[in-house]
Amino acid sequence: MTEPSIFRDRTILVTGGTGSIGSEMVRRLLDLRPRAVRVLSRDDSKQFELAEELRGRSELRMLIGDVRDRSRIARAMSGVDLVIHAAAMKHVPAAEFNPFEAVETNVRGTQNVVEAAIDAGVDRVLTVSTDKAVDPTNVMGATKLLAERLMASAQLYRGAAPTRFASVRFGNVIGSRGSIVPLILAQLARGGPVTVTDPEMTRYLMPIRTAVDLCFTALERMDGGEVFILKMPRVRIGDLVDVLVEAYAGRYGLQAADIAIERIGVRAGEKVDEALISTDEAWRVIDGDEMWVVPRQQPNDVAPRTRAPMEPPRLLSRDEIRDLLDAAGWLAPEQLPKLA
Repeated sequence: MTEPSIFRDRTILVTGGTGSIGSEMVRRLLDLRPRAVRVLSRDDSKQFELAEELRGRSELRMLIGDVRDRSRIARAMSGVDLVIHAAAMKHVPAAEFNPFEAVETNVRGTQNVVEAAIDAGVDRVLTVSTDKAVDPTNVMGATKLLAERLMASAQLYRGAAPTRFASVRFGNVIGSRGSIVPLILAQLARGGPVTVTDPEMTRYLMPIRTAVDLCFTALERMDGGEVFILKMPRVRIGDLVDVLVEAYAGRYGLQAADIAIERIGVRAGEKVDEALISTDEAWRVIDGDEMWVVPRQQPNDVAPRTRAPMEPPRLLSRDEIRDLLDAAGWLAPEQLPKLA
């Protein structure tokens, strides 16, 4: 990917900028010659760790705050050119058992970002969404679908403000906090067992770097109201677990055949198969080479009477899963989790 010039000499705000994806965005943005990169997040410990890692970067600004706080968002957005809204409650079980907390962060927080951006005259706002927003069966997915819709509808009521809004829709980001790859490696570090909800589950995977590339490309290309979706590989969870066990067991002095695999069942709100594009979106999606683009539906758009769902991509083989993990840096020895 070529370096996008949209960030040069601009002030960028990253909400949730100490999270797995947000912090990688911050690192990458600092190398693109911005005027300033502001990080807004709630966790002062994570902010301290990121600030120590990036010590000496004068462009970096650390702001403690919550997207639920409208006034704090307004202050953080003063003088900002671009916003990447990555703050969210992202874990399905946590949202399922604390639904209104998910609404407060993922819905009200997103609306706060929208309104503050319009008031501040921000140029572009991009929110990070998830494939779980497609025909959602859980609270997290439903709140992220609403967040996407808030972004799209903001184009209609922004008035004379120049602000453009769009969303990016991710699958599972390899190595993000609480995701399956570091979870399995931590279980292997303890000698097992390795837990799997349902080996027949399918999921879309993408490396963190690819997720950041998608965000940067979307910010450059957006006209307003779109959802950008990377063409991601699809894996069977049982195959992913087997590849990780085979790749890592020996590094802990274990035999792969001796590692117990414990099936724990589908968690509350989980789907067996995720999708990237809904049937209602499939008839108007645009193929943009490495990504699909779903434009904002116009008031006079008429959907066809018969709407065919998009066919999911084929499942990766185990060798292809190994190659994907290797390319993402997750078969390197330095990724071994340390025992507490």
